[in-house]
Amino acid sequence: MYRLIRIPALMLALAISCFCAAPARADATFEVSGIRVDASAKSTAEARTAAIASGRPTAWGILFKRLTRQQDWPRQPALDAATLQRMVIGYFPVNERRSTTRYVAEVTYSFNPEMVARVLQSAGIPYTAVAAKKVLLVPMAPGFARGSAWTTAFLSPRFATAPVPFAVPYGDAADTPYLAGLSFDNAAWDHIAPVAGRIKATEAVFVLATLAGNKLQLSIKRVGQGEMPTKTVIEVPLLQNVQATYPGAADAVVRAIDDMWKNQKAVDYSQKGHLTADVRIASLAQFATLQNTIAGVPNVASVNVAAMDIGAARLAISYIGTPDQLKTALAQAGVTLRGGPGSWQIASQP
Repeated sequence: MYRLIRIPALMLALAISCFCAAPARADATFEVSGIRVDASAKSTAEARTAAIASGRPTAWGILFKRLTRQQDWPRQPALDAATLQRMVIGYFPVNERRSTTRYVAEVTYSFNPEMVARVLQSAGIPYTAVAAKKVLLVPMAPGFARGSAWTTAFLSPRFATAPVPFAVPYGDAADTPYLAGLSFDNAAWDHIAPVAGRIKATEAVFVLATLAGNKLQLSIKRVGQGEMPTKTVIEVPLLQNVQATYPGAADAVVRAIDDMWKNQKAVDYSQKGHLTADVRIASLAQFATLQNTIAGVPNVASVNVAAMDIGAARLAISYIGTPDQLKTALAQAGVTLRGGPGSWQIASQP
């Protein structure tokens, strides 16, 4: 049983606030880079101001598509210049060129996660606020071959910044026992886990390319430890031949994987929940840091101390979305949530 520790509330609040004063780290998920801006005006300063302002709508459009499902892209909220200026909390220009009347640069814009969340919530648009982890991607036609044209299509440098980062199997002697004879229909996580472990992936995606008349059919199956497989099928028009179709087909697959991930992870604001979780306290500083980290997770609406004892505390957390989505968001922030209803435990990751 927990009992409230007999420390005056004001002293406890002041002590915790001392450790919570550090600013939050910039979230790369909400940074948009490489926006080219170009504007002219009566002076260099005016041209620079106009150029930076002109890039904000473009950056917002890129961020919106990064965070939301493709089915929601037509619903992108139209924001006025004043709102965009408030939403962008910082920018960093590189490759600047100036004259007395013109300013050109490539700019990185940093958006305020809380303001982005409010805009999307008011529009009723689910979104993913956490970065996707690397997955193992296994191209099959009908089996896997490292040197095949289908596999090579996924090795293009353009996929280095894919929304869901991925790597294909090495295809060497260590992989052979697990990949040889593997078929799309029977492929499961247990079959591929050792191969995925080599790239530190906890999920894998099998992609089967099949010729179907004048189209290339792409069957996609995503698997993970302790998870039910998710599947989808897409088609792309056949070009001159199958090999010529593979690069465009790879693009379509990468987009589909991104959408599969977002459909699974996107936070639905109509779903709200509450839980209490126990936490071990090594020091007041450690506890304050953990509480501050949890409060900064976009899925978390509020976090409060429900009870405290020597070396332990109980946190009351209100969140948006599902418990699994909360787990994922916390894990991205370096916090582990374990257990289930009535018996949750929370801790900083080692």
